[in-house]
Amino acid sequence: MDRVYEIPEEPNVVPVSSLGEDVIRGPNPRFTFPFSILFSTFLYCGEAASALYMVRVYRKNNETFWMTYTFSFFMFSSIMVQLTLIFVHRDLAKDRPLSLFMHLILLGPVIRCLEAMIKYLTLWKKEGQEEPYVSLTRKKMLIDGQEVLIEWEVGHSIRTLAMHRNAYKRMSQIQAFLGSVPQLTYQLYVTLISSEVPLGRVVLMVFSLISVTYGATLCNMLAIQIKYDDYKIRLGPLEVLCITIWRTLEITSRLVILVLFSATLKLKAVPFLVLNFLIILFEPWVTFWRSGAQLPNNIEKNFSRVGTLVVLISVTILYAGINFSCWSAMQLKLADRDLVDKGQNWGHMGLHYSVRLVENVVMLLIFKFLGGKVLPNYCHSLIAVQLIIAYVISIGFMLLFFQYLHPLRSLFTHNVVDYLHCICCRRHHPERAENAEPSGEAETRQSIV
Repeated sequence: MDRVYEIPEEPNVVPVSSLGEDVIRGPNPRFTFPFSILFSTFLYCGEAASALYMVRVYRKNNETFWMTYTFSFFMFSSIMVQLTLIFVHRDLAKDRPLSLFMHLILLGPVIRCLEAMIKYLTLWKKEGQEEPYVSLTRKKMLIDGQEVLIEWEVGHSIRTLAMHRNAYKRMSQIQAFLGSVPQLTYQLYVTLISSEVPLGRVVLMVFSLISVTYGATLCNMLAIQIKYDDYKIRLGPLEVLCITIWRTLEITSRLVILVLFSATLKLKAVPFLVLNFLIILFEPWVTFWRSGAQLPNNIEKNFSRVGTLVVLISVTILYAGINFSCWSAMQLKLADRDLVDKGQNWGHMGLHYSVRLVENVVMLLIFKFLGGKVLPNYCHSLIAVQLIIAYVISIGFMLLFFQYLHPLRSLFTHNVVDYLHCICCRRHHPERAENAEPSGEAETRQSIV
């Protein structure tokens, strides 16, 4: 992930007093090349081009059913991507006909990428010059175990470039879980039942797999940023590598299991998959209705209740799409303005992986005993064991990340080991939660490692 601001580990400036707090004035913000924007645009264009090529191939071969589903998955994700970028940039309230036209022909990410590159080149040419319009940004940061409040002056151009990055991060998630996941699953299914692997389909599946992995990795990073919005968070290469391995194993094993299960039962598998998705989709709404809370009315300025409801439905669909293939790393809370539960939610995580592990085992058992016509020349037992091992290894990398590599693990009230022994903790240490220190006194916290 690109960082917009870079802060030294030991700021060498003098603390200043502001509003009764010790505030460290941070150095001037630096801007970095928008690699993430280029990469997201490349994935979007590559997956779109390969999907349209396969639509042409299916149409030429009179495979109408395959063509329809391939084109539908491409169109749905592309439309949602355009709406996401328009919403983040608030284009409907601006006079920008060219941008709206590019979004209309599904090339919005391309024009947005060009705008970001132009903004970067402008900043590069003006490097060293002071901007006339600046704003102050404050974030907490853990330096040598101490919680420090740091303040920056952020120029308007750098803030605009940061907005482009944030828009593309959300776009990548929309593309990954509302387009690439169903596209990859369906193309794997077609490959399995047709026993043919044309080059165009391989390219489409590769783009979809990279998009899903990238989107899931961003999902973790954005979840950390949302939960700890007051903190400046830095993820190193080791943390990113651990998340990438965790998500790659989790998603690939899950999707392959779904494909084998669907190829075994064919249409009989549809009710199970639809019911599974609907349970995830309506679970946040059921929790919301049971709580008796009202819809938040301050998600975005000038939003009517209908607009707020549309945003909540879109977020819920994305949340269900993520949880259908992997863990979302956060729990949706529709009554809250931020729409997420900012607690650590070990129980939600444990429940998700327990249910998914049982589901995967059941689907593989069905494949083993009823899928005689699927992959007849391969050992079904070996395939099932390998997939379960891959999923369990992904859970292991997830536990490794939260136990040792999470950037703010020292803020956890309980860690992974505590959760695994939660019953013993509650029996023998009931006073632990009562004696917990306030969140502002970071120097008294003990590291969980």
